[in-house]
Amino acid sequence: MRFVRSLRFLAASIVTASMLMSASGASAAAAWPNRTIKLIVPFPPGGAADTVARVYADKLSEALKQPVVIENKAGAGTAIAAEAVAGAYPDGYTLSLAPAGQLTILPHINKEIRYDPFKSFAPISNLATVPYVLAASPDTPASTATELVAAANKDPGRLTYSSCGPGTLCHLSGELFQNQTGAKLLHVPFKGSAPAVNALLGNVVNLSFDTLTVLAPQIRDGKVKGLLVTSRERSPQLPDVPTAAEAGVSDFVVDSWFGLVAPVGTPAEIVQRLNAEIVRIGAEPDVRARLEAQGLRVTTSTPEAFTDTITADYRRWGKVIKDSGVEVF
Repeated sequence: MRFVRSLRFLAASIVTASMLMSASGASAAAAWPNRTIKLIVPFPPGGAADTVARVYADKLSEALKQPVVIENKAGAGTAIAAEAVAGAYPDGYTLSLAPAGQLTILPHINKEIRYDPFKSFAPISNLATVPYVLAASPDTPASTATELVAAANKDPGRLTYSSCGPGTLCHLSGELFQNQTGAKLLHVPFKGSAPAVNALLGNVVNLSFDTLTVLAPQIRDGKVKGLLVTSRERSPQLPDVPTAAEAGVSDFVVDSWFGLVAPVGTPAEIVQRLNAEIVRIGAEPDVRARLEAQGLRVTTSTPEAFTDTITADYRRWGKVIKDSGVEVF
């Protein structure tokens, strides 16, 4: 009987502790936010990701009546930032701008990362997307995608394309293009978009895949030739450049997206509050105008829809990596 009473007491204690923890969590969520919120960005200041983060951070500060400060934590292909967020206390005071590659590509190619794209984070919302552009140097003997494929098939591996780094969306866009067209190109990786585009401008490489934000100014100035954009519709920034479908390349839609995530275990009430604010902010005309001026499109969503996007792109790029034989490190 004494043993039974001890078990009953232990069970009651566990239930009581659980109730107290639940009540404490609910109380913390109700009081949130009452101090500064940190938004980690996995890139240096400047660039599309930093722009997106700062636009939303400024508006969130106004809405939540607490500072939302940016912490740029670059390195290891965005893994350093992801690991910092994954290991943070899930109280709603640490958030992260999550680029597509961080959650859908890096986990396939880097087996040393210490986060799981599905188990380490609480998705909040997609924020914005930007399509990719295929551009050619002035001396490249092709002014359309059709001419490019014909030239590549005539002499496989002779035409080169630069990317902003191995295993990035810049790189995998090139691999997907080859898969879809049968063209054989030689990949030349660089450490970032700037040197990759400089190589294109200097005719060191024939082609480059990068975001609209990066390549649109060069195309508008006539420094390089725009062959196609990877969006479903033409971009207002490059109205004369055809979509991939218009250029004869089927099923070649590539969007680089930026989303907002928190550490897994962040109270659902906080996730829902953040989502509601993000969706409202994304609908503001000045926010849309600021992002569209950079070639970005606002694409806020529910947490569930954002999770679906992550899952679909994780599978898609995993297949591209496998089919193309991209090196895993």
